[in-house]
Amino acid sequence: MKIIAIGRNYAEHAHELNNPVPTVPVIFLKPDTALLRDNKPFYHPDFSENIHHEVEIVIKICKEGKHISEKFAGNYFDEIGLGIDFTARDIQQKHKEKGLPWELAKAFDNSAPVSRFLPKNNFSNLYNLNFGLSINNISVQQGNTKDLIFSFEKIIAFVSQYITLKKGDLIFTGTPKGVGKIHIGDHLEAYLETEKLLDFYIK
Repeated sequence: MKIIAIGRNYAEHAHELNNPVPTVPVIFLKPDTALLRDNKPFYHPDFSENIHHEVEIVIKICKEGKHISEKFAGNYFDEIGLGIDFTARDIQQKHKEKGLPWELAKAFDNSAPVSRFLPKNNFSNLYNLNFGLSINNISVQQGNTKDLIFSFEKIIAFVSQYITLKKGDLIFTGTPKGVGKIHIGDHLEAYLETEKLLDFYIK
């Protein structure tokens, strides 16, 4: 199982970090050791003073595929959930300035909390889904999948030209604007439509 993540897939998020809006998907990977399940607490690492939250829709691949065409890509995922792409923004900025990869900022242990997954058929329109994140009962991020730059199908088709997708792989599909710093003691709750899927603490 691998975790594939898409950067800058909501224009307003790209703008808030002063990044250009991409013309092709921006891809990075997280190892399976980044997974944090079952609403277990996230322990703030000592190596960063600026860990940011990024709430995202996560799609789960349901069968193996490569060189998948966009028109058939919807057959390759059947469940969706929510995830947090924790990012060590201070480390990321230093690496961006030097043209270095982002892995130390994105792929560290437990940097990918993931919720339970729901059948995509539970939703009448995958491209009008509200999702968001609250910290200490204050809404900090609100997004809607209608604002995706690259659709789920386009992401699957693009990634599969380079990387074979396998059953159980997870794809983080991008975060809306509103990312920000987390602090020890914070209580994070994430919602997909009206259903709370993530509920955990920073320790």
